[in-house]
Amino acid sequence: MRQNVWIWNHYATNMFFDQAGRHYWFAENLIKKGYKPTIFCASTNHFSDYHIDTNEKQYSTDSVDSIPFVFVNTPEYEGNGKKRVLNVISFYRGLFKTAKKYAELNGKPDVIVASSVHPLTLVAGIKIAKRFNIPCICEVRDLWPESIVVYSSLKRNSLIAKLLYQGEKWIYKKANSVIMTWEGGSQYIRNQGWDEQVDLSKVKHISNGVIIDSFDRNSKENQVDDDDLNDNNYKNLVYAGSIRKVNNLGLLLDAAKLVQEKNQYIRFLIYGTGDEKEMLENRCKEENINNVVFKGRVEKKMIPSILKKSYANILHNSSTSLDNYGQSQNKFFEYLAAGRCVIQTYTTGYSVLEKYKCGVSAIEQQPKEIAEIILEACKDNEKAEQMGVNARKAAYEFDFTKLTEDLIRVIEE
Repeated sequence: MRQNVWIWNHYATNMFFDQAGRHYWFAENLIKKGYKPTIFCASTNHFSDYHIDTNEKQYSTDSVDSIPFVFVNTPEYEGNGKKRVLNVISFYRGLFKTAKKYAELNGKPDVIVASSVHPLTLVAGIKIAKRFNIPCICEVRDLWPESIVVYSSLKRNSLIAKLLYQGEKWIYKKANSVIMTWEGGSQYIRNQGWDEQVDLSKVKHISNGVIIDSFDRNSKENQVDDDDLNDNNYKNLVYAGSIRKVNNLGLLLDAAKLVQEKNQYIRFLIYGTGDEKEMLENRCKEENINNVVFKGRVEKKMIPSILKKSYANILHNSSTSLDNYGQSQNKFFEYLAAGRCVIQTYTTGYSVLEKYKCGVSAIEQQPKEIAEIILEACKDNEKAEQMGVNARKAAYEFDFTKLTEDLIRVIEE
């Protein structure tokens, strides 16, 4: 047994405060199986102004629920500018000193699980694992630079992009194992033309998922008193998530407008906030889109009860070529656990909805197509209910108890 497992995630600081999240849940379940995980993360909290004070030392330690956390000292920043880049570089450099000192005091690890978002954590994992003469598992949760090319102005053939792609390939070649959160990870490597240089047998798929027991407990203990949600005169379709440009909720409003013309008893309840919320609310008023209600931000612990009370839940964001490789949004697995039909406004490769027959998806992400699948899903109550039953069954395949067993298999290989 490779008992001492170091898990590296720059942004896991938030998991310490929330006592939740992918690596927190992995660690929690690894402990139950006799492993000794330690989570390394930044002292800065990307999701909050509340940071960890390391007293200007290289790192500090703390624990929650018997999970040790190591906080690498990193400079504070706001937004996505130069200071965030410096924070990333600081974390990368800090890992080398921190790993050496922590190992001297606590013993070296048996394996390092280095997780993105950014690839420098993976590079550090590979280099430091080599010094310790242990394996490094690189977990890829965001494709850099592919996602930057898809979502921003970075040109695929630019010098910067080419250098980043070469770095990505180097990671896949040097890692002892590669975990990807999308089922089509191996296909991505083939499409990049790297399959002759990268051993695809070491590429594994471990999806994101959900803690079903925790989800159910929250749905009972944290009920939302919401007149709109409780109004059975409507078929309430719930979207829960951010309201920013990347989420492209304007497209959902276009579809809602078409639905309104055909059926007055289908209603869209939007839970969440973001910098486009006010603009979209004004648009609803100006265009008389009366079947969309913006409910505002709710605490995360309230989301399970909301999702369970809906007629169906809507999975929506801007569809890109990345969808060809599968889907692994955290909220998707909460949708499954809710036991409701899932309406997806786009199509993905390796579709979970198709595999488990637990929802419907639009072939093209166009208002007319989206409106049609919504009307179809709301037409047959019995069929929608069965899809909800299937969704709940599917959720157990993505419970972190099972996903941790998958991780253990990779560790022990």
